[in-house]
Amino acid sequence: MSRTACGCGSTRLSPLVQAISRRQQTKKASRNQHSASLFTLCSGRMAWQEGRGEGEPWNLHRLVVSCAIDTDSWAQEGTEQIRQKKASECAEIIACNKVKKNLSKDQEAFLKRRETMLALLDNPFPRPSRPLYQGQPSILAGVSYGLDKPATLAIIDIQTGKAITYRSIRQLLGENYKLLNRYRLQQQRNAHQRHKNQQKGAFNRFGESNSGKHLDRLIAHEIVAIAQKYQVSSLILPDLSDIREIVQGEVQARAEQEIPGSIELQRQYALQYRASVHRWRHAQLSQCIGSQAAQVGISIEVVKQPFTGTPQEKPKNLAIAAYQSRK
Repeated sequence: MSRTACGCGSTRLSPLVQAISRRQQTKKASRNQHSASLFTLCSGRMAWQEGRGEGEPWNLHRLVVSCAIDTDSWAQEGTEQIRQKKASECAEIIACNKVKKNLSKDQEAFLKRRETMLALLDNPFPRPSRPLYQGQPSILAGVSYGLDKPATLAIIDIQTGKAITYRSIRQLLGENYKLLNRYRLQQQRNAHQRHKNQQKGAFNRFGESNSGKHLDRLIAHEIVAIAQKYQVSSLILPDLSDIREIVQGEVQARAEQEIPGSIELQRQYALQYRASVHRWRHAQLSQCIGSQAAQVGISIEVVKQPFTGTPQEKPKNLAIAAYQSRK
């Protein structure tokens, strides 16, 4: 089952809310003859999002709505797969309970609810038809993360162990690559201003608006589009619990390459390099990639990213590691 998250700022949210509302109305109009377990909406929450700057709280902050949705249930074909799985699980539970003797009242009530649920599953919500995504099992896409290069993509043929194609961050962004340079320049300016204000004890909160989120959406969109083009069966993303080690390994390798033989000079270079290239919000990027992949039906796998290797070797080895971990 594929799930994705949406926020109130997304232009896709309004049609989604309308679709969920229509299904709720269908359920009520049919006098609850449809199972709520086939709803597209899995969960939702409403909260205040903290804004940046000076002013009254009600002018700075805004109310946001976020929800988790089951993208497999958007179409008739995906809904049928979910229905069959839930019906099979429900029938198995009913069969196991019916062989028991002297059921308590709670057990009898539970059994009755499962029988009702099984009957309702035979009446799914009307949904449009959309062919399910079919990838080639031998083709995987690996995405590696880094400090200087936020994301690098490799399409791998697992049967041969060779890469079909690569995409650097410059190629993924294309004409929008200038936005990345502009965003990093703004980060550097803000960092410099924060340092000055810390010394003065002045206001010390500066943001980069939504530039980072916009770049993440552009990167994710291109990664998923290329994955679709090559009919990958799965997208492999790095385990973010190791992101600190990944970044540190990249910085150390660069320092050793630029200044061989001097540990102290390498340490100084590493500090300067980390200050000049700000860390990317890779958790946000992973969420964008996962969300867009779920919409087209591409599965996501997460494995540990190798600490060493070239920018092209890392996503390739990531995909190979994911394949080997299946065994």
